[in-house]
Amino acid sequence: MTSLDEDRARTRSAAGGDEARPRPTFWQKVWRDRLLLLFALPGFLVLMIYHYLPVLGNVIAFKNYRPYRGVWGSDWVGLENFRVIYEGDPAFVNALVNTLILTLLQAVLVFPAPVVLALLLNSLLSERIKRIVQSILYLPHFLSWVVVVALFQQLLGGAGLLNNVLRSHGIEALGIIGNPELFRPLLLAQVLWKDTGWATIIFLAALAAISSDLYEAAAVDGAGRWRQLLHVTLPGMKGVVILLFILQLGTSLSVGFEQILLQQQAVGLARSEVLDTYVYNRGVIGGNWGMATAVGLVKSVVGVVLVLGANKLAHMIGEAGVYASPTKK
Repeated sequence: MTSLDEDRARTRSAAGGDEARPRPTFWQKVWRDRLLLLFALPGFLVLMIYHYLPVLGNVIAFKNYRPYRGVWGSDWVGLENFRVIYEGDPAFVNALVNTLILTLLQAVLVFPAPVVLALLLNSLLSERIKRIVQSILYLPHFLSWVVVVALFQQLLGGAGLLNNVLRSHGIEALGIIGNPELFRPLLLAQVLWKDTGWATIIFLAALAAISSDLYEAAAVDGAGRWRQLLHVTLPGMKGVVILLFILQLGTSLSVGFEQILLQQQAVGLARSEVLDTYVYNRGVIGGNWGMATAVGLVKSVVGVVLVLGANKLAHMIGEAGVYASPTKK
């Protein structure tokens, strides 16, 4: 017996023969961790009831659903409800185009805003001023879209504060609220004002995790603030930025149902109809439940494909993404 084998034998003997004990069964593990499982039970029930059980309702996409006949009593129609998608219904195409435009605008203009704001807040030397500014920027997030839309109407509407000031100075009033041409910039402005401050929390945490030694080493090498930003700060945030961008892709085709629905009547469907409002108007209001479910199902599948594709791309560039890739042997 080698010395290594002798050491292993002594270790097993000192442990009291733990290796000889049978492994605990599944129910023994459940009983052992019963308190932890009890604490997790409410969250598990909420997840099952409100997220996973409703997935079974997607069978409506393949049926001519009638509420009085129920899900299983309705006639099976196969892919008939998907006809608006593969035949290019004009209303569906309009909603899809509007959704893709808003998705692109939000990816280019809205997503980077919290990153820039976090960098600006991190540059503040006074912690007291930083906390005050953060608290002010967080507040709009807690307002509902009903309140946010009402505030913008009071400020920018025909009888709003801005136009009243312009009229008092003899200047012609501006038609902002209800103007189809300005609807998309208005939506982006509302999203930026409401959620940018709140979204900085994660990026500020990522900035705080960057070691100060890296900045000191960069300063010793003669790097100024801009070079430190490019070679230390941004690389340190890259993983978090990629992760959040991948997660956002999963909901990229959902561009603000409540926000848009509240302003849709004043703007018209041609410019404001998106996939979520299309599902609501055709499904809930129009009673075409099967077609609306089919559109929602396709939108969800596209979201999953985008997340998986972006996550694979993140692995290719050396980032962990949402989940790590299998270890190559």
